[in-house]
Amino acid sequence: MKNAIKQLRHDLHRHPNLSGDEEETALRLLDFFTTQSPDKTVIGLGGHGLAFVYEGAEPGPTVMLRADLDALPIVEAEGSPYRSENDGVAHVCGHDGHMAILVEVGRRLAKRRPARGRAVLLFQPAEETGAGAAAVLADPAFEDLRPDLCFALHNLPGHPHGSIVVREGVFASASRGMTVIFKGRTAHAAQPETGRSPALAMSRFIERMSDLPEGIAPEGETALATVVGGKLGEKAFGTAPGRAEVWVTLRSETDRTMDDLVGFAAEAATREAVRAGLHVEVTFDDVFTATINAPEAVATVRRAGGDAVIELDAPLSWSEDFGRFTAQCPGALFGLGAGEDVSPLHDPAYDFPDALIDRGADVFSAILHETLD
Repeated sequence: MKNAIKQLRHDLHRHPNLSGDEEETALRLLDFFTTQSPDKTVIGLGGHGLAFVYEGAEPGPTVMLRADLDALPIVEAEGSPYRSENDGVAHVCGHDGHMAILVEVGRRLAKRRPARGRAVLLFQPAEETGAGAAAVLADPAFEDLRPDLCFALHNLPGHPHGSIVVREGVFASASRGMTVIFKGRTAHAAQPETGRSPALAMSRFIERMSDLPEGIAPEGETALATVVGGKLGEKAFGTAPGRAEVWVTLRSETDRTMDDLVGFAAEAATREAVRAGLHVEVTFDDVFTATINAPEAVATVRRAGGDAVIELDAPLSWSEDFGRFTAQCPGALFGLGAGEDVSPLHDPAYDFPDALIDRGADVFSAILHETLD
């Protein structure tokens, strides 16, 4: 059976789905769990999410373990015997491994249910866009599954293989994508003065985002504004541009600092638009709150991780939408070391190590044993 779970991981890797389009992935998991005898199955959670419930004989808490379904819009590197067959989509963040770990936990629960309470195995859609957790929480079908404790893991290249990486408080940072559109008026390139070009406003705004003022974050906290792209006009040498877009990723360790960062960035865009006589639109996508770990949940993870636990000194700079869950009940997101000599996350060559499936399942199972037995 363990070999079957490894093969399932390879199959999931071969057939990745983007956020919001995970129906095929969900069906593969649903098919596998038909032989694992869950006491309850819920499908269509927040889109293509699904949950499998294993009930104990005695009353007790509901403990939720979460894995993510979606892949990334990245072309995978050549060489893998189970390389992605979906053009431009790949599991190079290791979510296929997260699913395999939770499937192994389900296999163990099918053989030995918890003594009390309920174990909920949640396979969540759309983590990469930050929309999935919120959609699951808003789904009426989730009401009957609401946990008293929740846990999730994320594989972490760069940390020793099999290590368990923990931190109380903020574990993963807040972030959001900001789109700024400057609207002016086109003109003939020979008479640019007759229009309103957004070129200078665009460049000034980029400069302001690239050099944040001191004090935007409390001392010791990191805040970043990364200009990830933009567009000015068209490749038309006879026309001075009338429209520009700038795309910025805002990132901070806390939600409070994110509010300040959003306010600063929006004000900067407005100021440059007014200065140039332009209209401006500001919108946000891929909104992630900070993931905040409860001390009691982290203590449970520490005990489950044993001697391989590593304590982080500072929050991870990337974001994870599991913070939507930990904002509603005590919980913890922790890292699972993938090795120090492997490709980084989101690299076209990254491939989740199969040897981590049992290690991740062991830690999750130990958490369930402590909380439900």
